[in-house]
Parts: sequence; C-alpha cells; structure tokens
Amino acid sequence: MDITIPTIPLAQYIDAILDVLTSNFAFVTRAISSATLTGLDYFIAFLMFFPPVVLILIISAITYFITSRGVAIFSFLGLLLIWNIGLWAATMNTLALVITATLIAVGIGLPLGILAALNERFNRIIMPILDFMQTMPAFVYLIPAIPFFGLGAVSAVFATVIFGMPPAIRLTSLGIRQVPGELIEAANAFGTTWQQKLFKVQLPMAIPTIMAGINQTIMLSLSMVVIAAMIGAGGLGGEVLRAIQRFQPGKGFEAGLGVVILAIILDRITQNIGNKYK
Repeated sequence: MDITIPTIPLAQYIDAILDVLTSNFAFVTRAISSATLTGLDYFIAFLMFFPPVVLILIISAITYFITSRGVAIFSFLGLLLIWNIGLWAATMNTLALVITATLIAVGIGLPLGILAALNERFNRIIMPILDFMQTMPAFVYLIPAIPFFGLGAVSAVFATVIFGMPPAIRLTSLGIRQVPGELIEAANAFGTTWQQKLFKVQLPMAIPTIMAGINQTIMLSLSMVVIAAMIGAGGLGGEVLRAIQRFQPGKGFEAGLGVVILAIILDRITQNIGNKYK
C-alpha cells in the first residue's frame, strides 16, 4: 500500500510573502531604488568625468602609496589595457556598482558584527542565518530583487549586498572576540565604559580581521555583479553575457580579464590597509 505524503507548498508560501511585501512596501522600495540609482548615476558620472589617463594615474598613485611599486605598475598597465580594448566605461560602471554595494554591505554588516560579538544571544541567532546566506546559490538572490526593484542596476546592488554581507558580519564579530582577554581586563580595571572599550580597544585591535571581511565582501561583490548582468546590471558582466549570447569567446575573455584586473587591484589595496594595523 502506497503512503502519500502531503507536499508542503513552500514555493506558494514564498510567492505569497513576496506579493504581500511588494504590495504593501512599494513606496519604500521605490524610494530606495530612486536614491540608489541617483547615487550610482552620480558616482559613474564622477568616474567618467576624469579623462581615462588621469584616473589611471590617480589609481596607480593610490596603489603605490598603499601597497607597493609592483602593484602600482600592475594597476597602471592593467587599467591602460582595459582602456585600450574599449572597456573603460564598462569597467567604471562595474567599479561603481561594487563600491556602492560594498559600502552598503559594510554599513549594515559592521554594526551587526559588533552586536554579534557583544551579545551572545544575538550571535546564536544570526550565525545560522549567515550560514544559510553563504550556502544559498548566488543566482537565487536575483529572484527576490526583481519584484522589489525591477530589472537594472538597483536590483544588482540589492542582490550583491545580500550576497556579500556575511563575511563582513562574521569577521567583524570574530575580530572583536579575538581581542586578548588581558587587554579587556586592563580596560575594565581602568573603569572604561563599554563604548570606550569598544572604540578604543576592541575595534582598533580588530581592524586587520575587519579589513579581511571587507576584502571578502569586495571579492564576492565583484563575482555577483558579473552574475547580476542577467538582470540588466551592465558593466563588465554585461559584456561577458553579451559575448556568451553572441558566441564571441574573445570578447568574453577581454571582459573577464577586466574583472580580474579590477579584483586584483581592489584586493591588494584592502589587504595592505589591513596589514598596516597588524
């Protein structure tokens, strides 16, 4: 005798929740979408205001002072190559998306990481959520972004923030928890408040670990921005998607190389900032 097990209508539940949220909070998502899109447009316009050679020299100078001569030379030659092969505008679009998404992810993730480090109950609640967020396939984050923000760059930023936020929260919490107990005891002995202890002892000591989290957030944001080209994000991801659709492997390789160059530059900058505080 066959036993029929009722199917849980999980998909219908999720669809119903999204319908309720999009119906009742459309004014919020429209405001967020408008503000994010305006910020992105201004950021891209700012980057495109400078002649490519000038911006290449500025970025190379920044990498020289933060990292090393070798990374600065790589940045100069890599960005020069991107300009030469006609991907400058797409690269600036991607850079704006990544930096915007990273700033939002860190702006949300840093306070949550601090709260998780200082409150054990909150830590026990948020860690399984972060496990869920990190194991969920990246493409799934594109699905809820569309009903909230529609196709385009805003949905890409939303999906990228959700995808890139977990390392910022985890490593902020880890960095604060790894502060030596002797320092905490010494701070307590001097009668410091929890705010003084956090901002003058724990956070300064945790900066290398926090920067590692920001580094991971940037790398995840770069990978997600490429995937988000499927919902109209544009940039280098759009070039990769267009190359796939038209079967132009050479063009796809060029756009992929642009992503790699951008990733290496951002990675070395954030790594060296963290290393300076060790």
